[in-house]
Amino acid sequence: MTQMLDSRGSPGAESPYRSNFDHVLAVVAERRAEFEEKRHVPRDVIADFKKAGIYRVGTPKRFGGDALPPAEFLRIIERISMVDGSAGWVASFGSSLIYLAALPLESQAQLYADGPDLTFAGGLFPTQPAELVEGGYRVSGRWKFASGCKGADVLGVGIKVDGEKPGPPLTAVLRPQQVQIAENWDVIGMRGTGSHDLVVDGVVVPEEWTFVRGSEPTVDEPLYRYPAVPYAAQSLAVVGLGIARAALDLAIANGGRTGYTGAPKPAERATYRIAVGQAEAQLRSVRAFFYETTEEVWATVEAGNPATAGQASLLRLASAHLAKTSFEVVRAAYQLSGIPAIADGHPMQRYLRDASVVPQHAFLQEGMYDGAGAVLMGVQPFPGYL
Repeated sequence: MTQMLDSRGSPGAESPYRSNFDHVLAVVAERRAEFEEKRHVPRDVIADFKKAGIYRVGTPKRFGGDALPPAEFLRIIERISMVDGSAGWVASFGSSLIYLAALPLESQAQLYADGPDLTFAGGLFPTQPAELVEGGYRVSGRWKFASGCKGADVLGVGIKVDGEKPGPPLTAVLRPQQVQIAENWDVIGMRGTGSHDLVVDGVVVPEEWTFVRGSEPTVDEPLYRYPAVPYAAQSLAVVGLGIARAALDLAIANGGRTGYTGAPKPAERATYRIAVGQAEAQLRSVRAFFYETTEEVWATVEAGNPATAGQASLLRLASAHLAKTSFEVVRAAYQLSGIPAIADGHPMQRYLRDASVVPQHAFLQEGMYDGAGAVLMGVQPFPGYL
């Protein structure tokens, strides 16, 4: 994918991917109700995402991918999420291929043998015990929250072996035919993400098809020096940003509507104008912090240096704060929209439901402020934070 983007996150007018990306936005707008009804983004839409280059952004250049700088990819996910949060969430897993850079190079070469456009989904928790066998692991169990699993080319599950030291789980990589998808995604928000359970029964996974998430990559390119787990948190948090932008834009556009009671139009009320101004300042400020931190860390790794613990922590802080603030902005936009917003078909209903999910994710909950505060003050953060 070319690295030319406009200020809203879309490929620039001169980009050869522009028509494909515009097509993606049109398809998402047309079919978002279908995503909610089916509880997943269908494979033909995933194919459109691939044509737009969304599932090669995390593929190493040595295997034909784009290894796109994080800020550029995040702006793309922000733009898709303005149209539909579930579609943005599923598209965001284009970044997850950076995890696979920890696999042996021979395994990666097999993964990308048919091309760089690969969809990876995983249900890593709860980690399940695996039996050590000759050459690998016998894997069985059930895992939750495998967003986008119905459109995935490869799937990952979290495993552990008796006697191993505590730490990040080992991830076993499987093909879809080795995994059963238990369709149990029955939720209020982000209905279209298809975050079903994965079930595996006695599949032997060779050792060369396992990796530890966020461990040392075997690919030497700048993207794989960028902190992997914080990047995953960013890719999800930016979905909330896109939703919040759409909700606030709608609240602003509704300023000229006439109310049922004959009261002054919203734009004629100081309280409405103040709330809109405050929400705009909140959203722009948190967005600036988010992208500024991203660009600073990228400059470090692009120069050939590892990101520091402080930089990785700032990425996590910026992501959690973005998720929290975005939801607050959506909630404010919903309240500004008045009684019409309680109707099930009103766009604010979907914005509110979807935005409420983002800060619930384990990567984005308020405990991240504790971890960030610990790093800022030079004390040990909670286990797993860095």
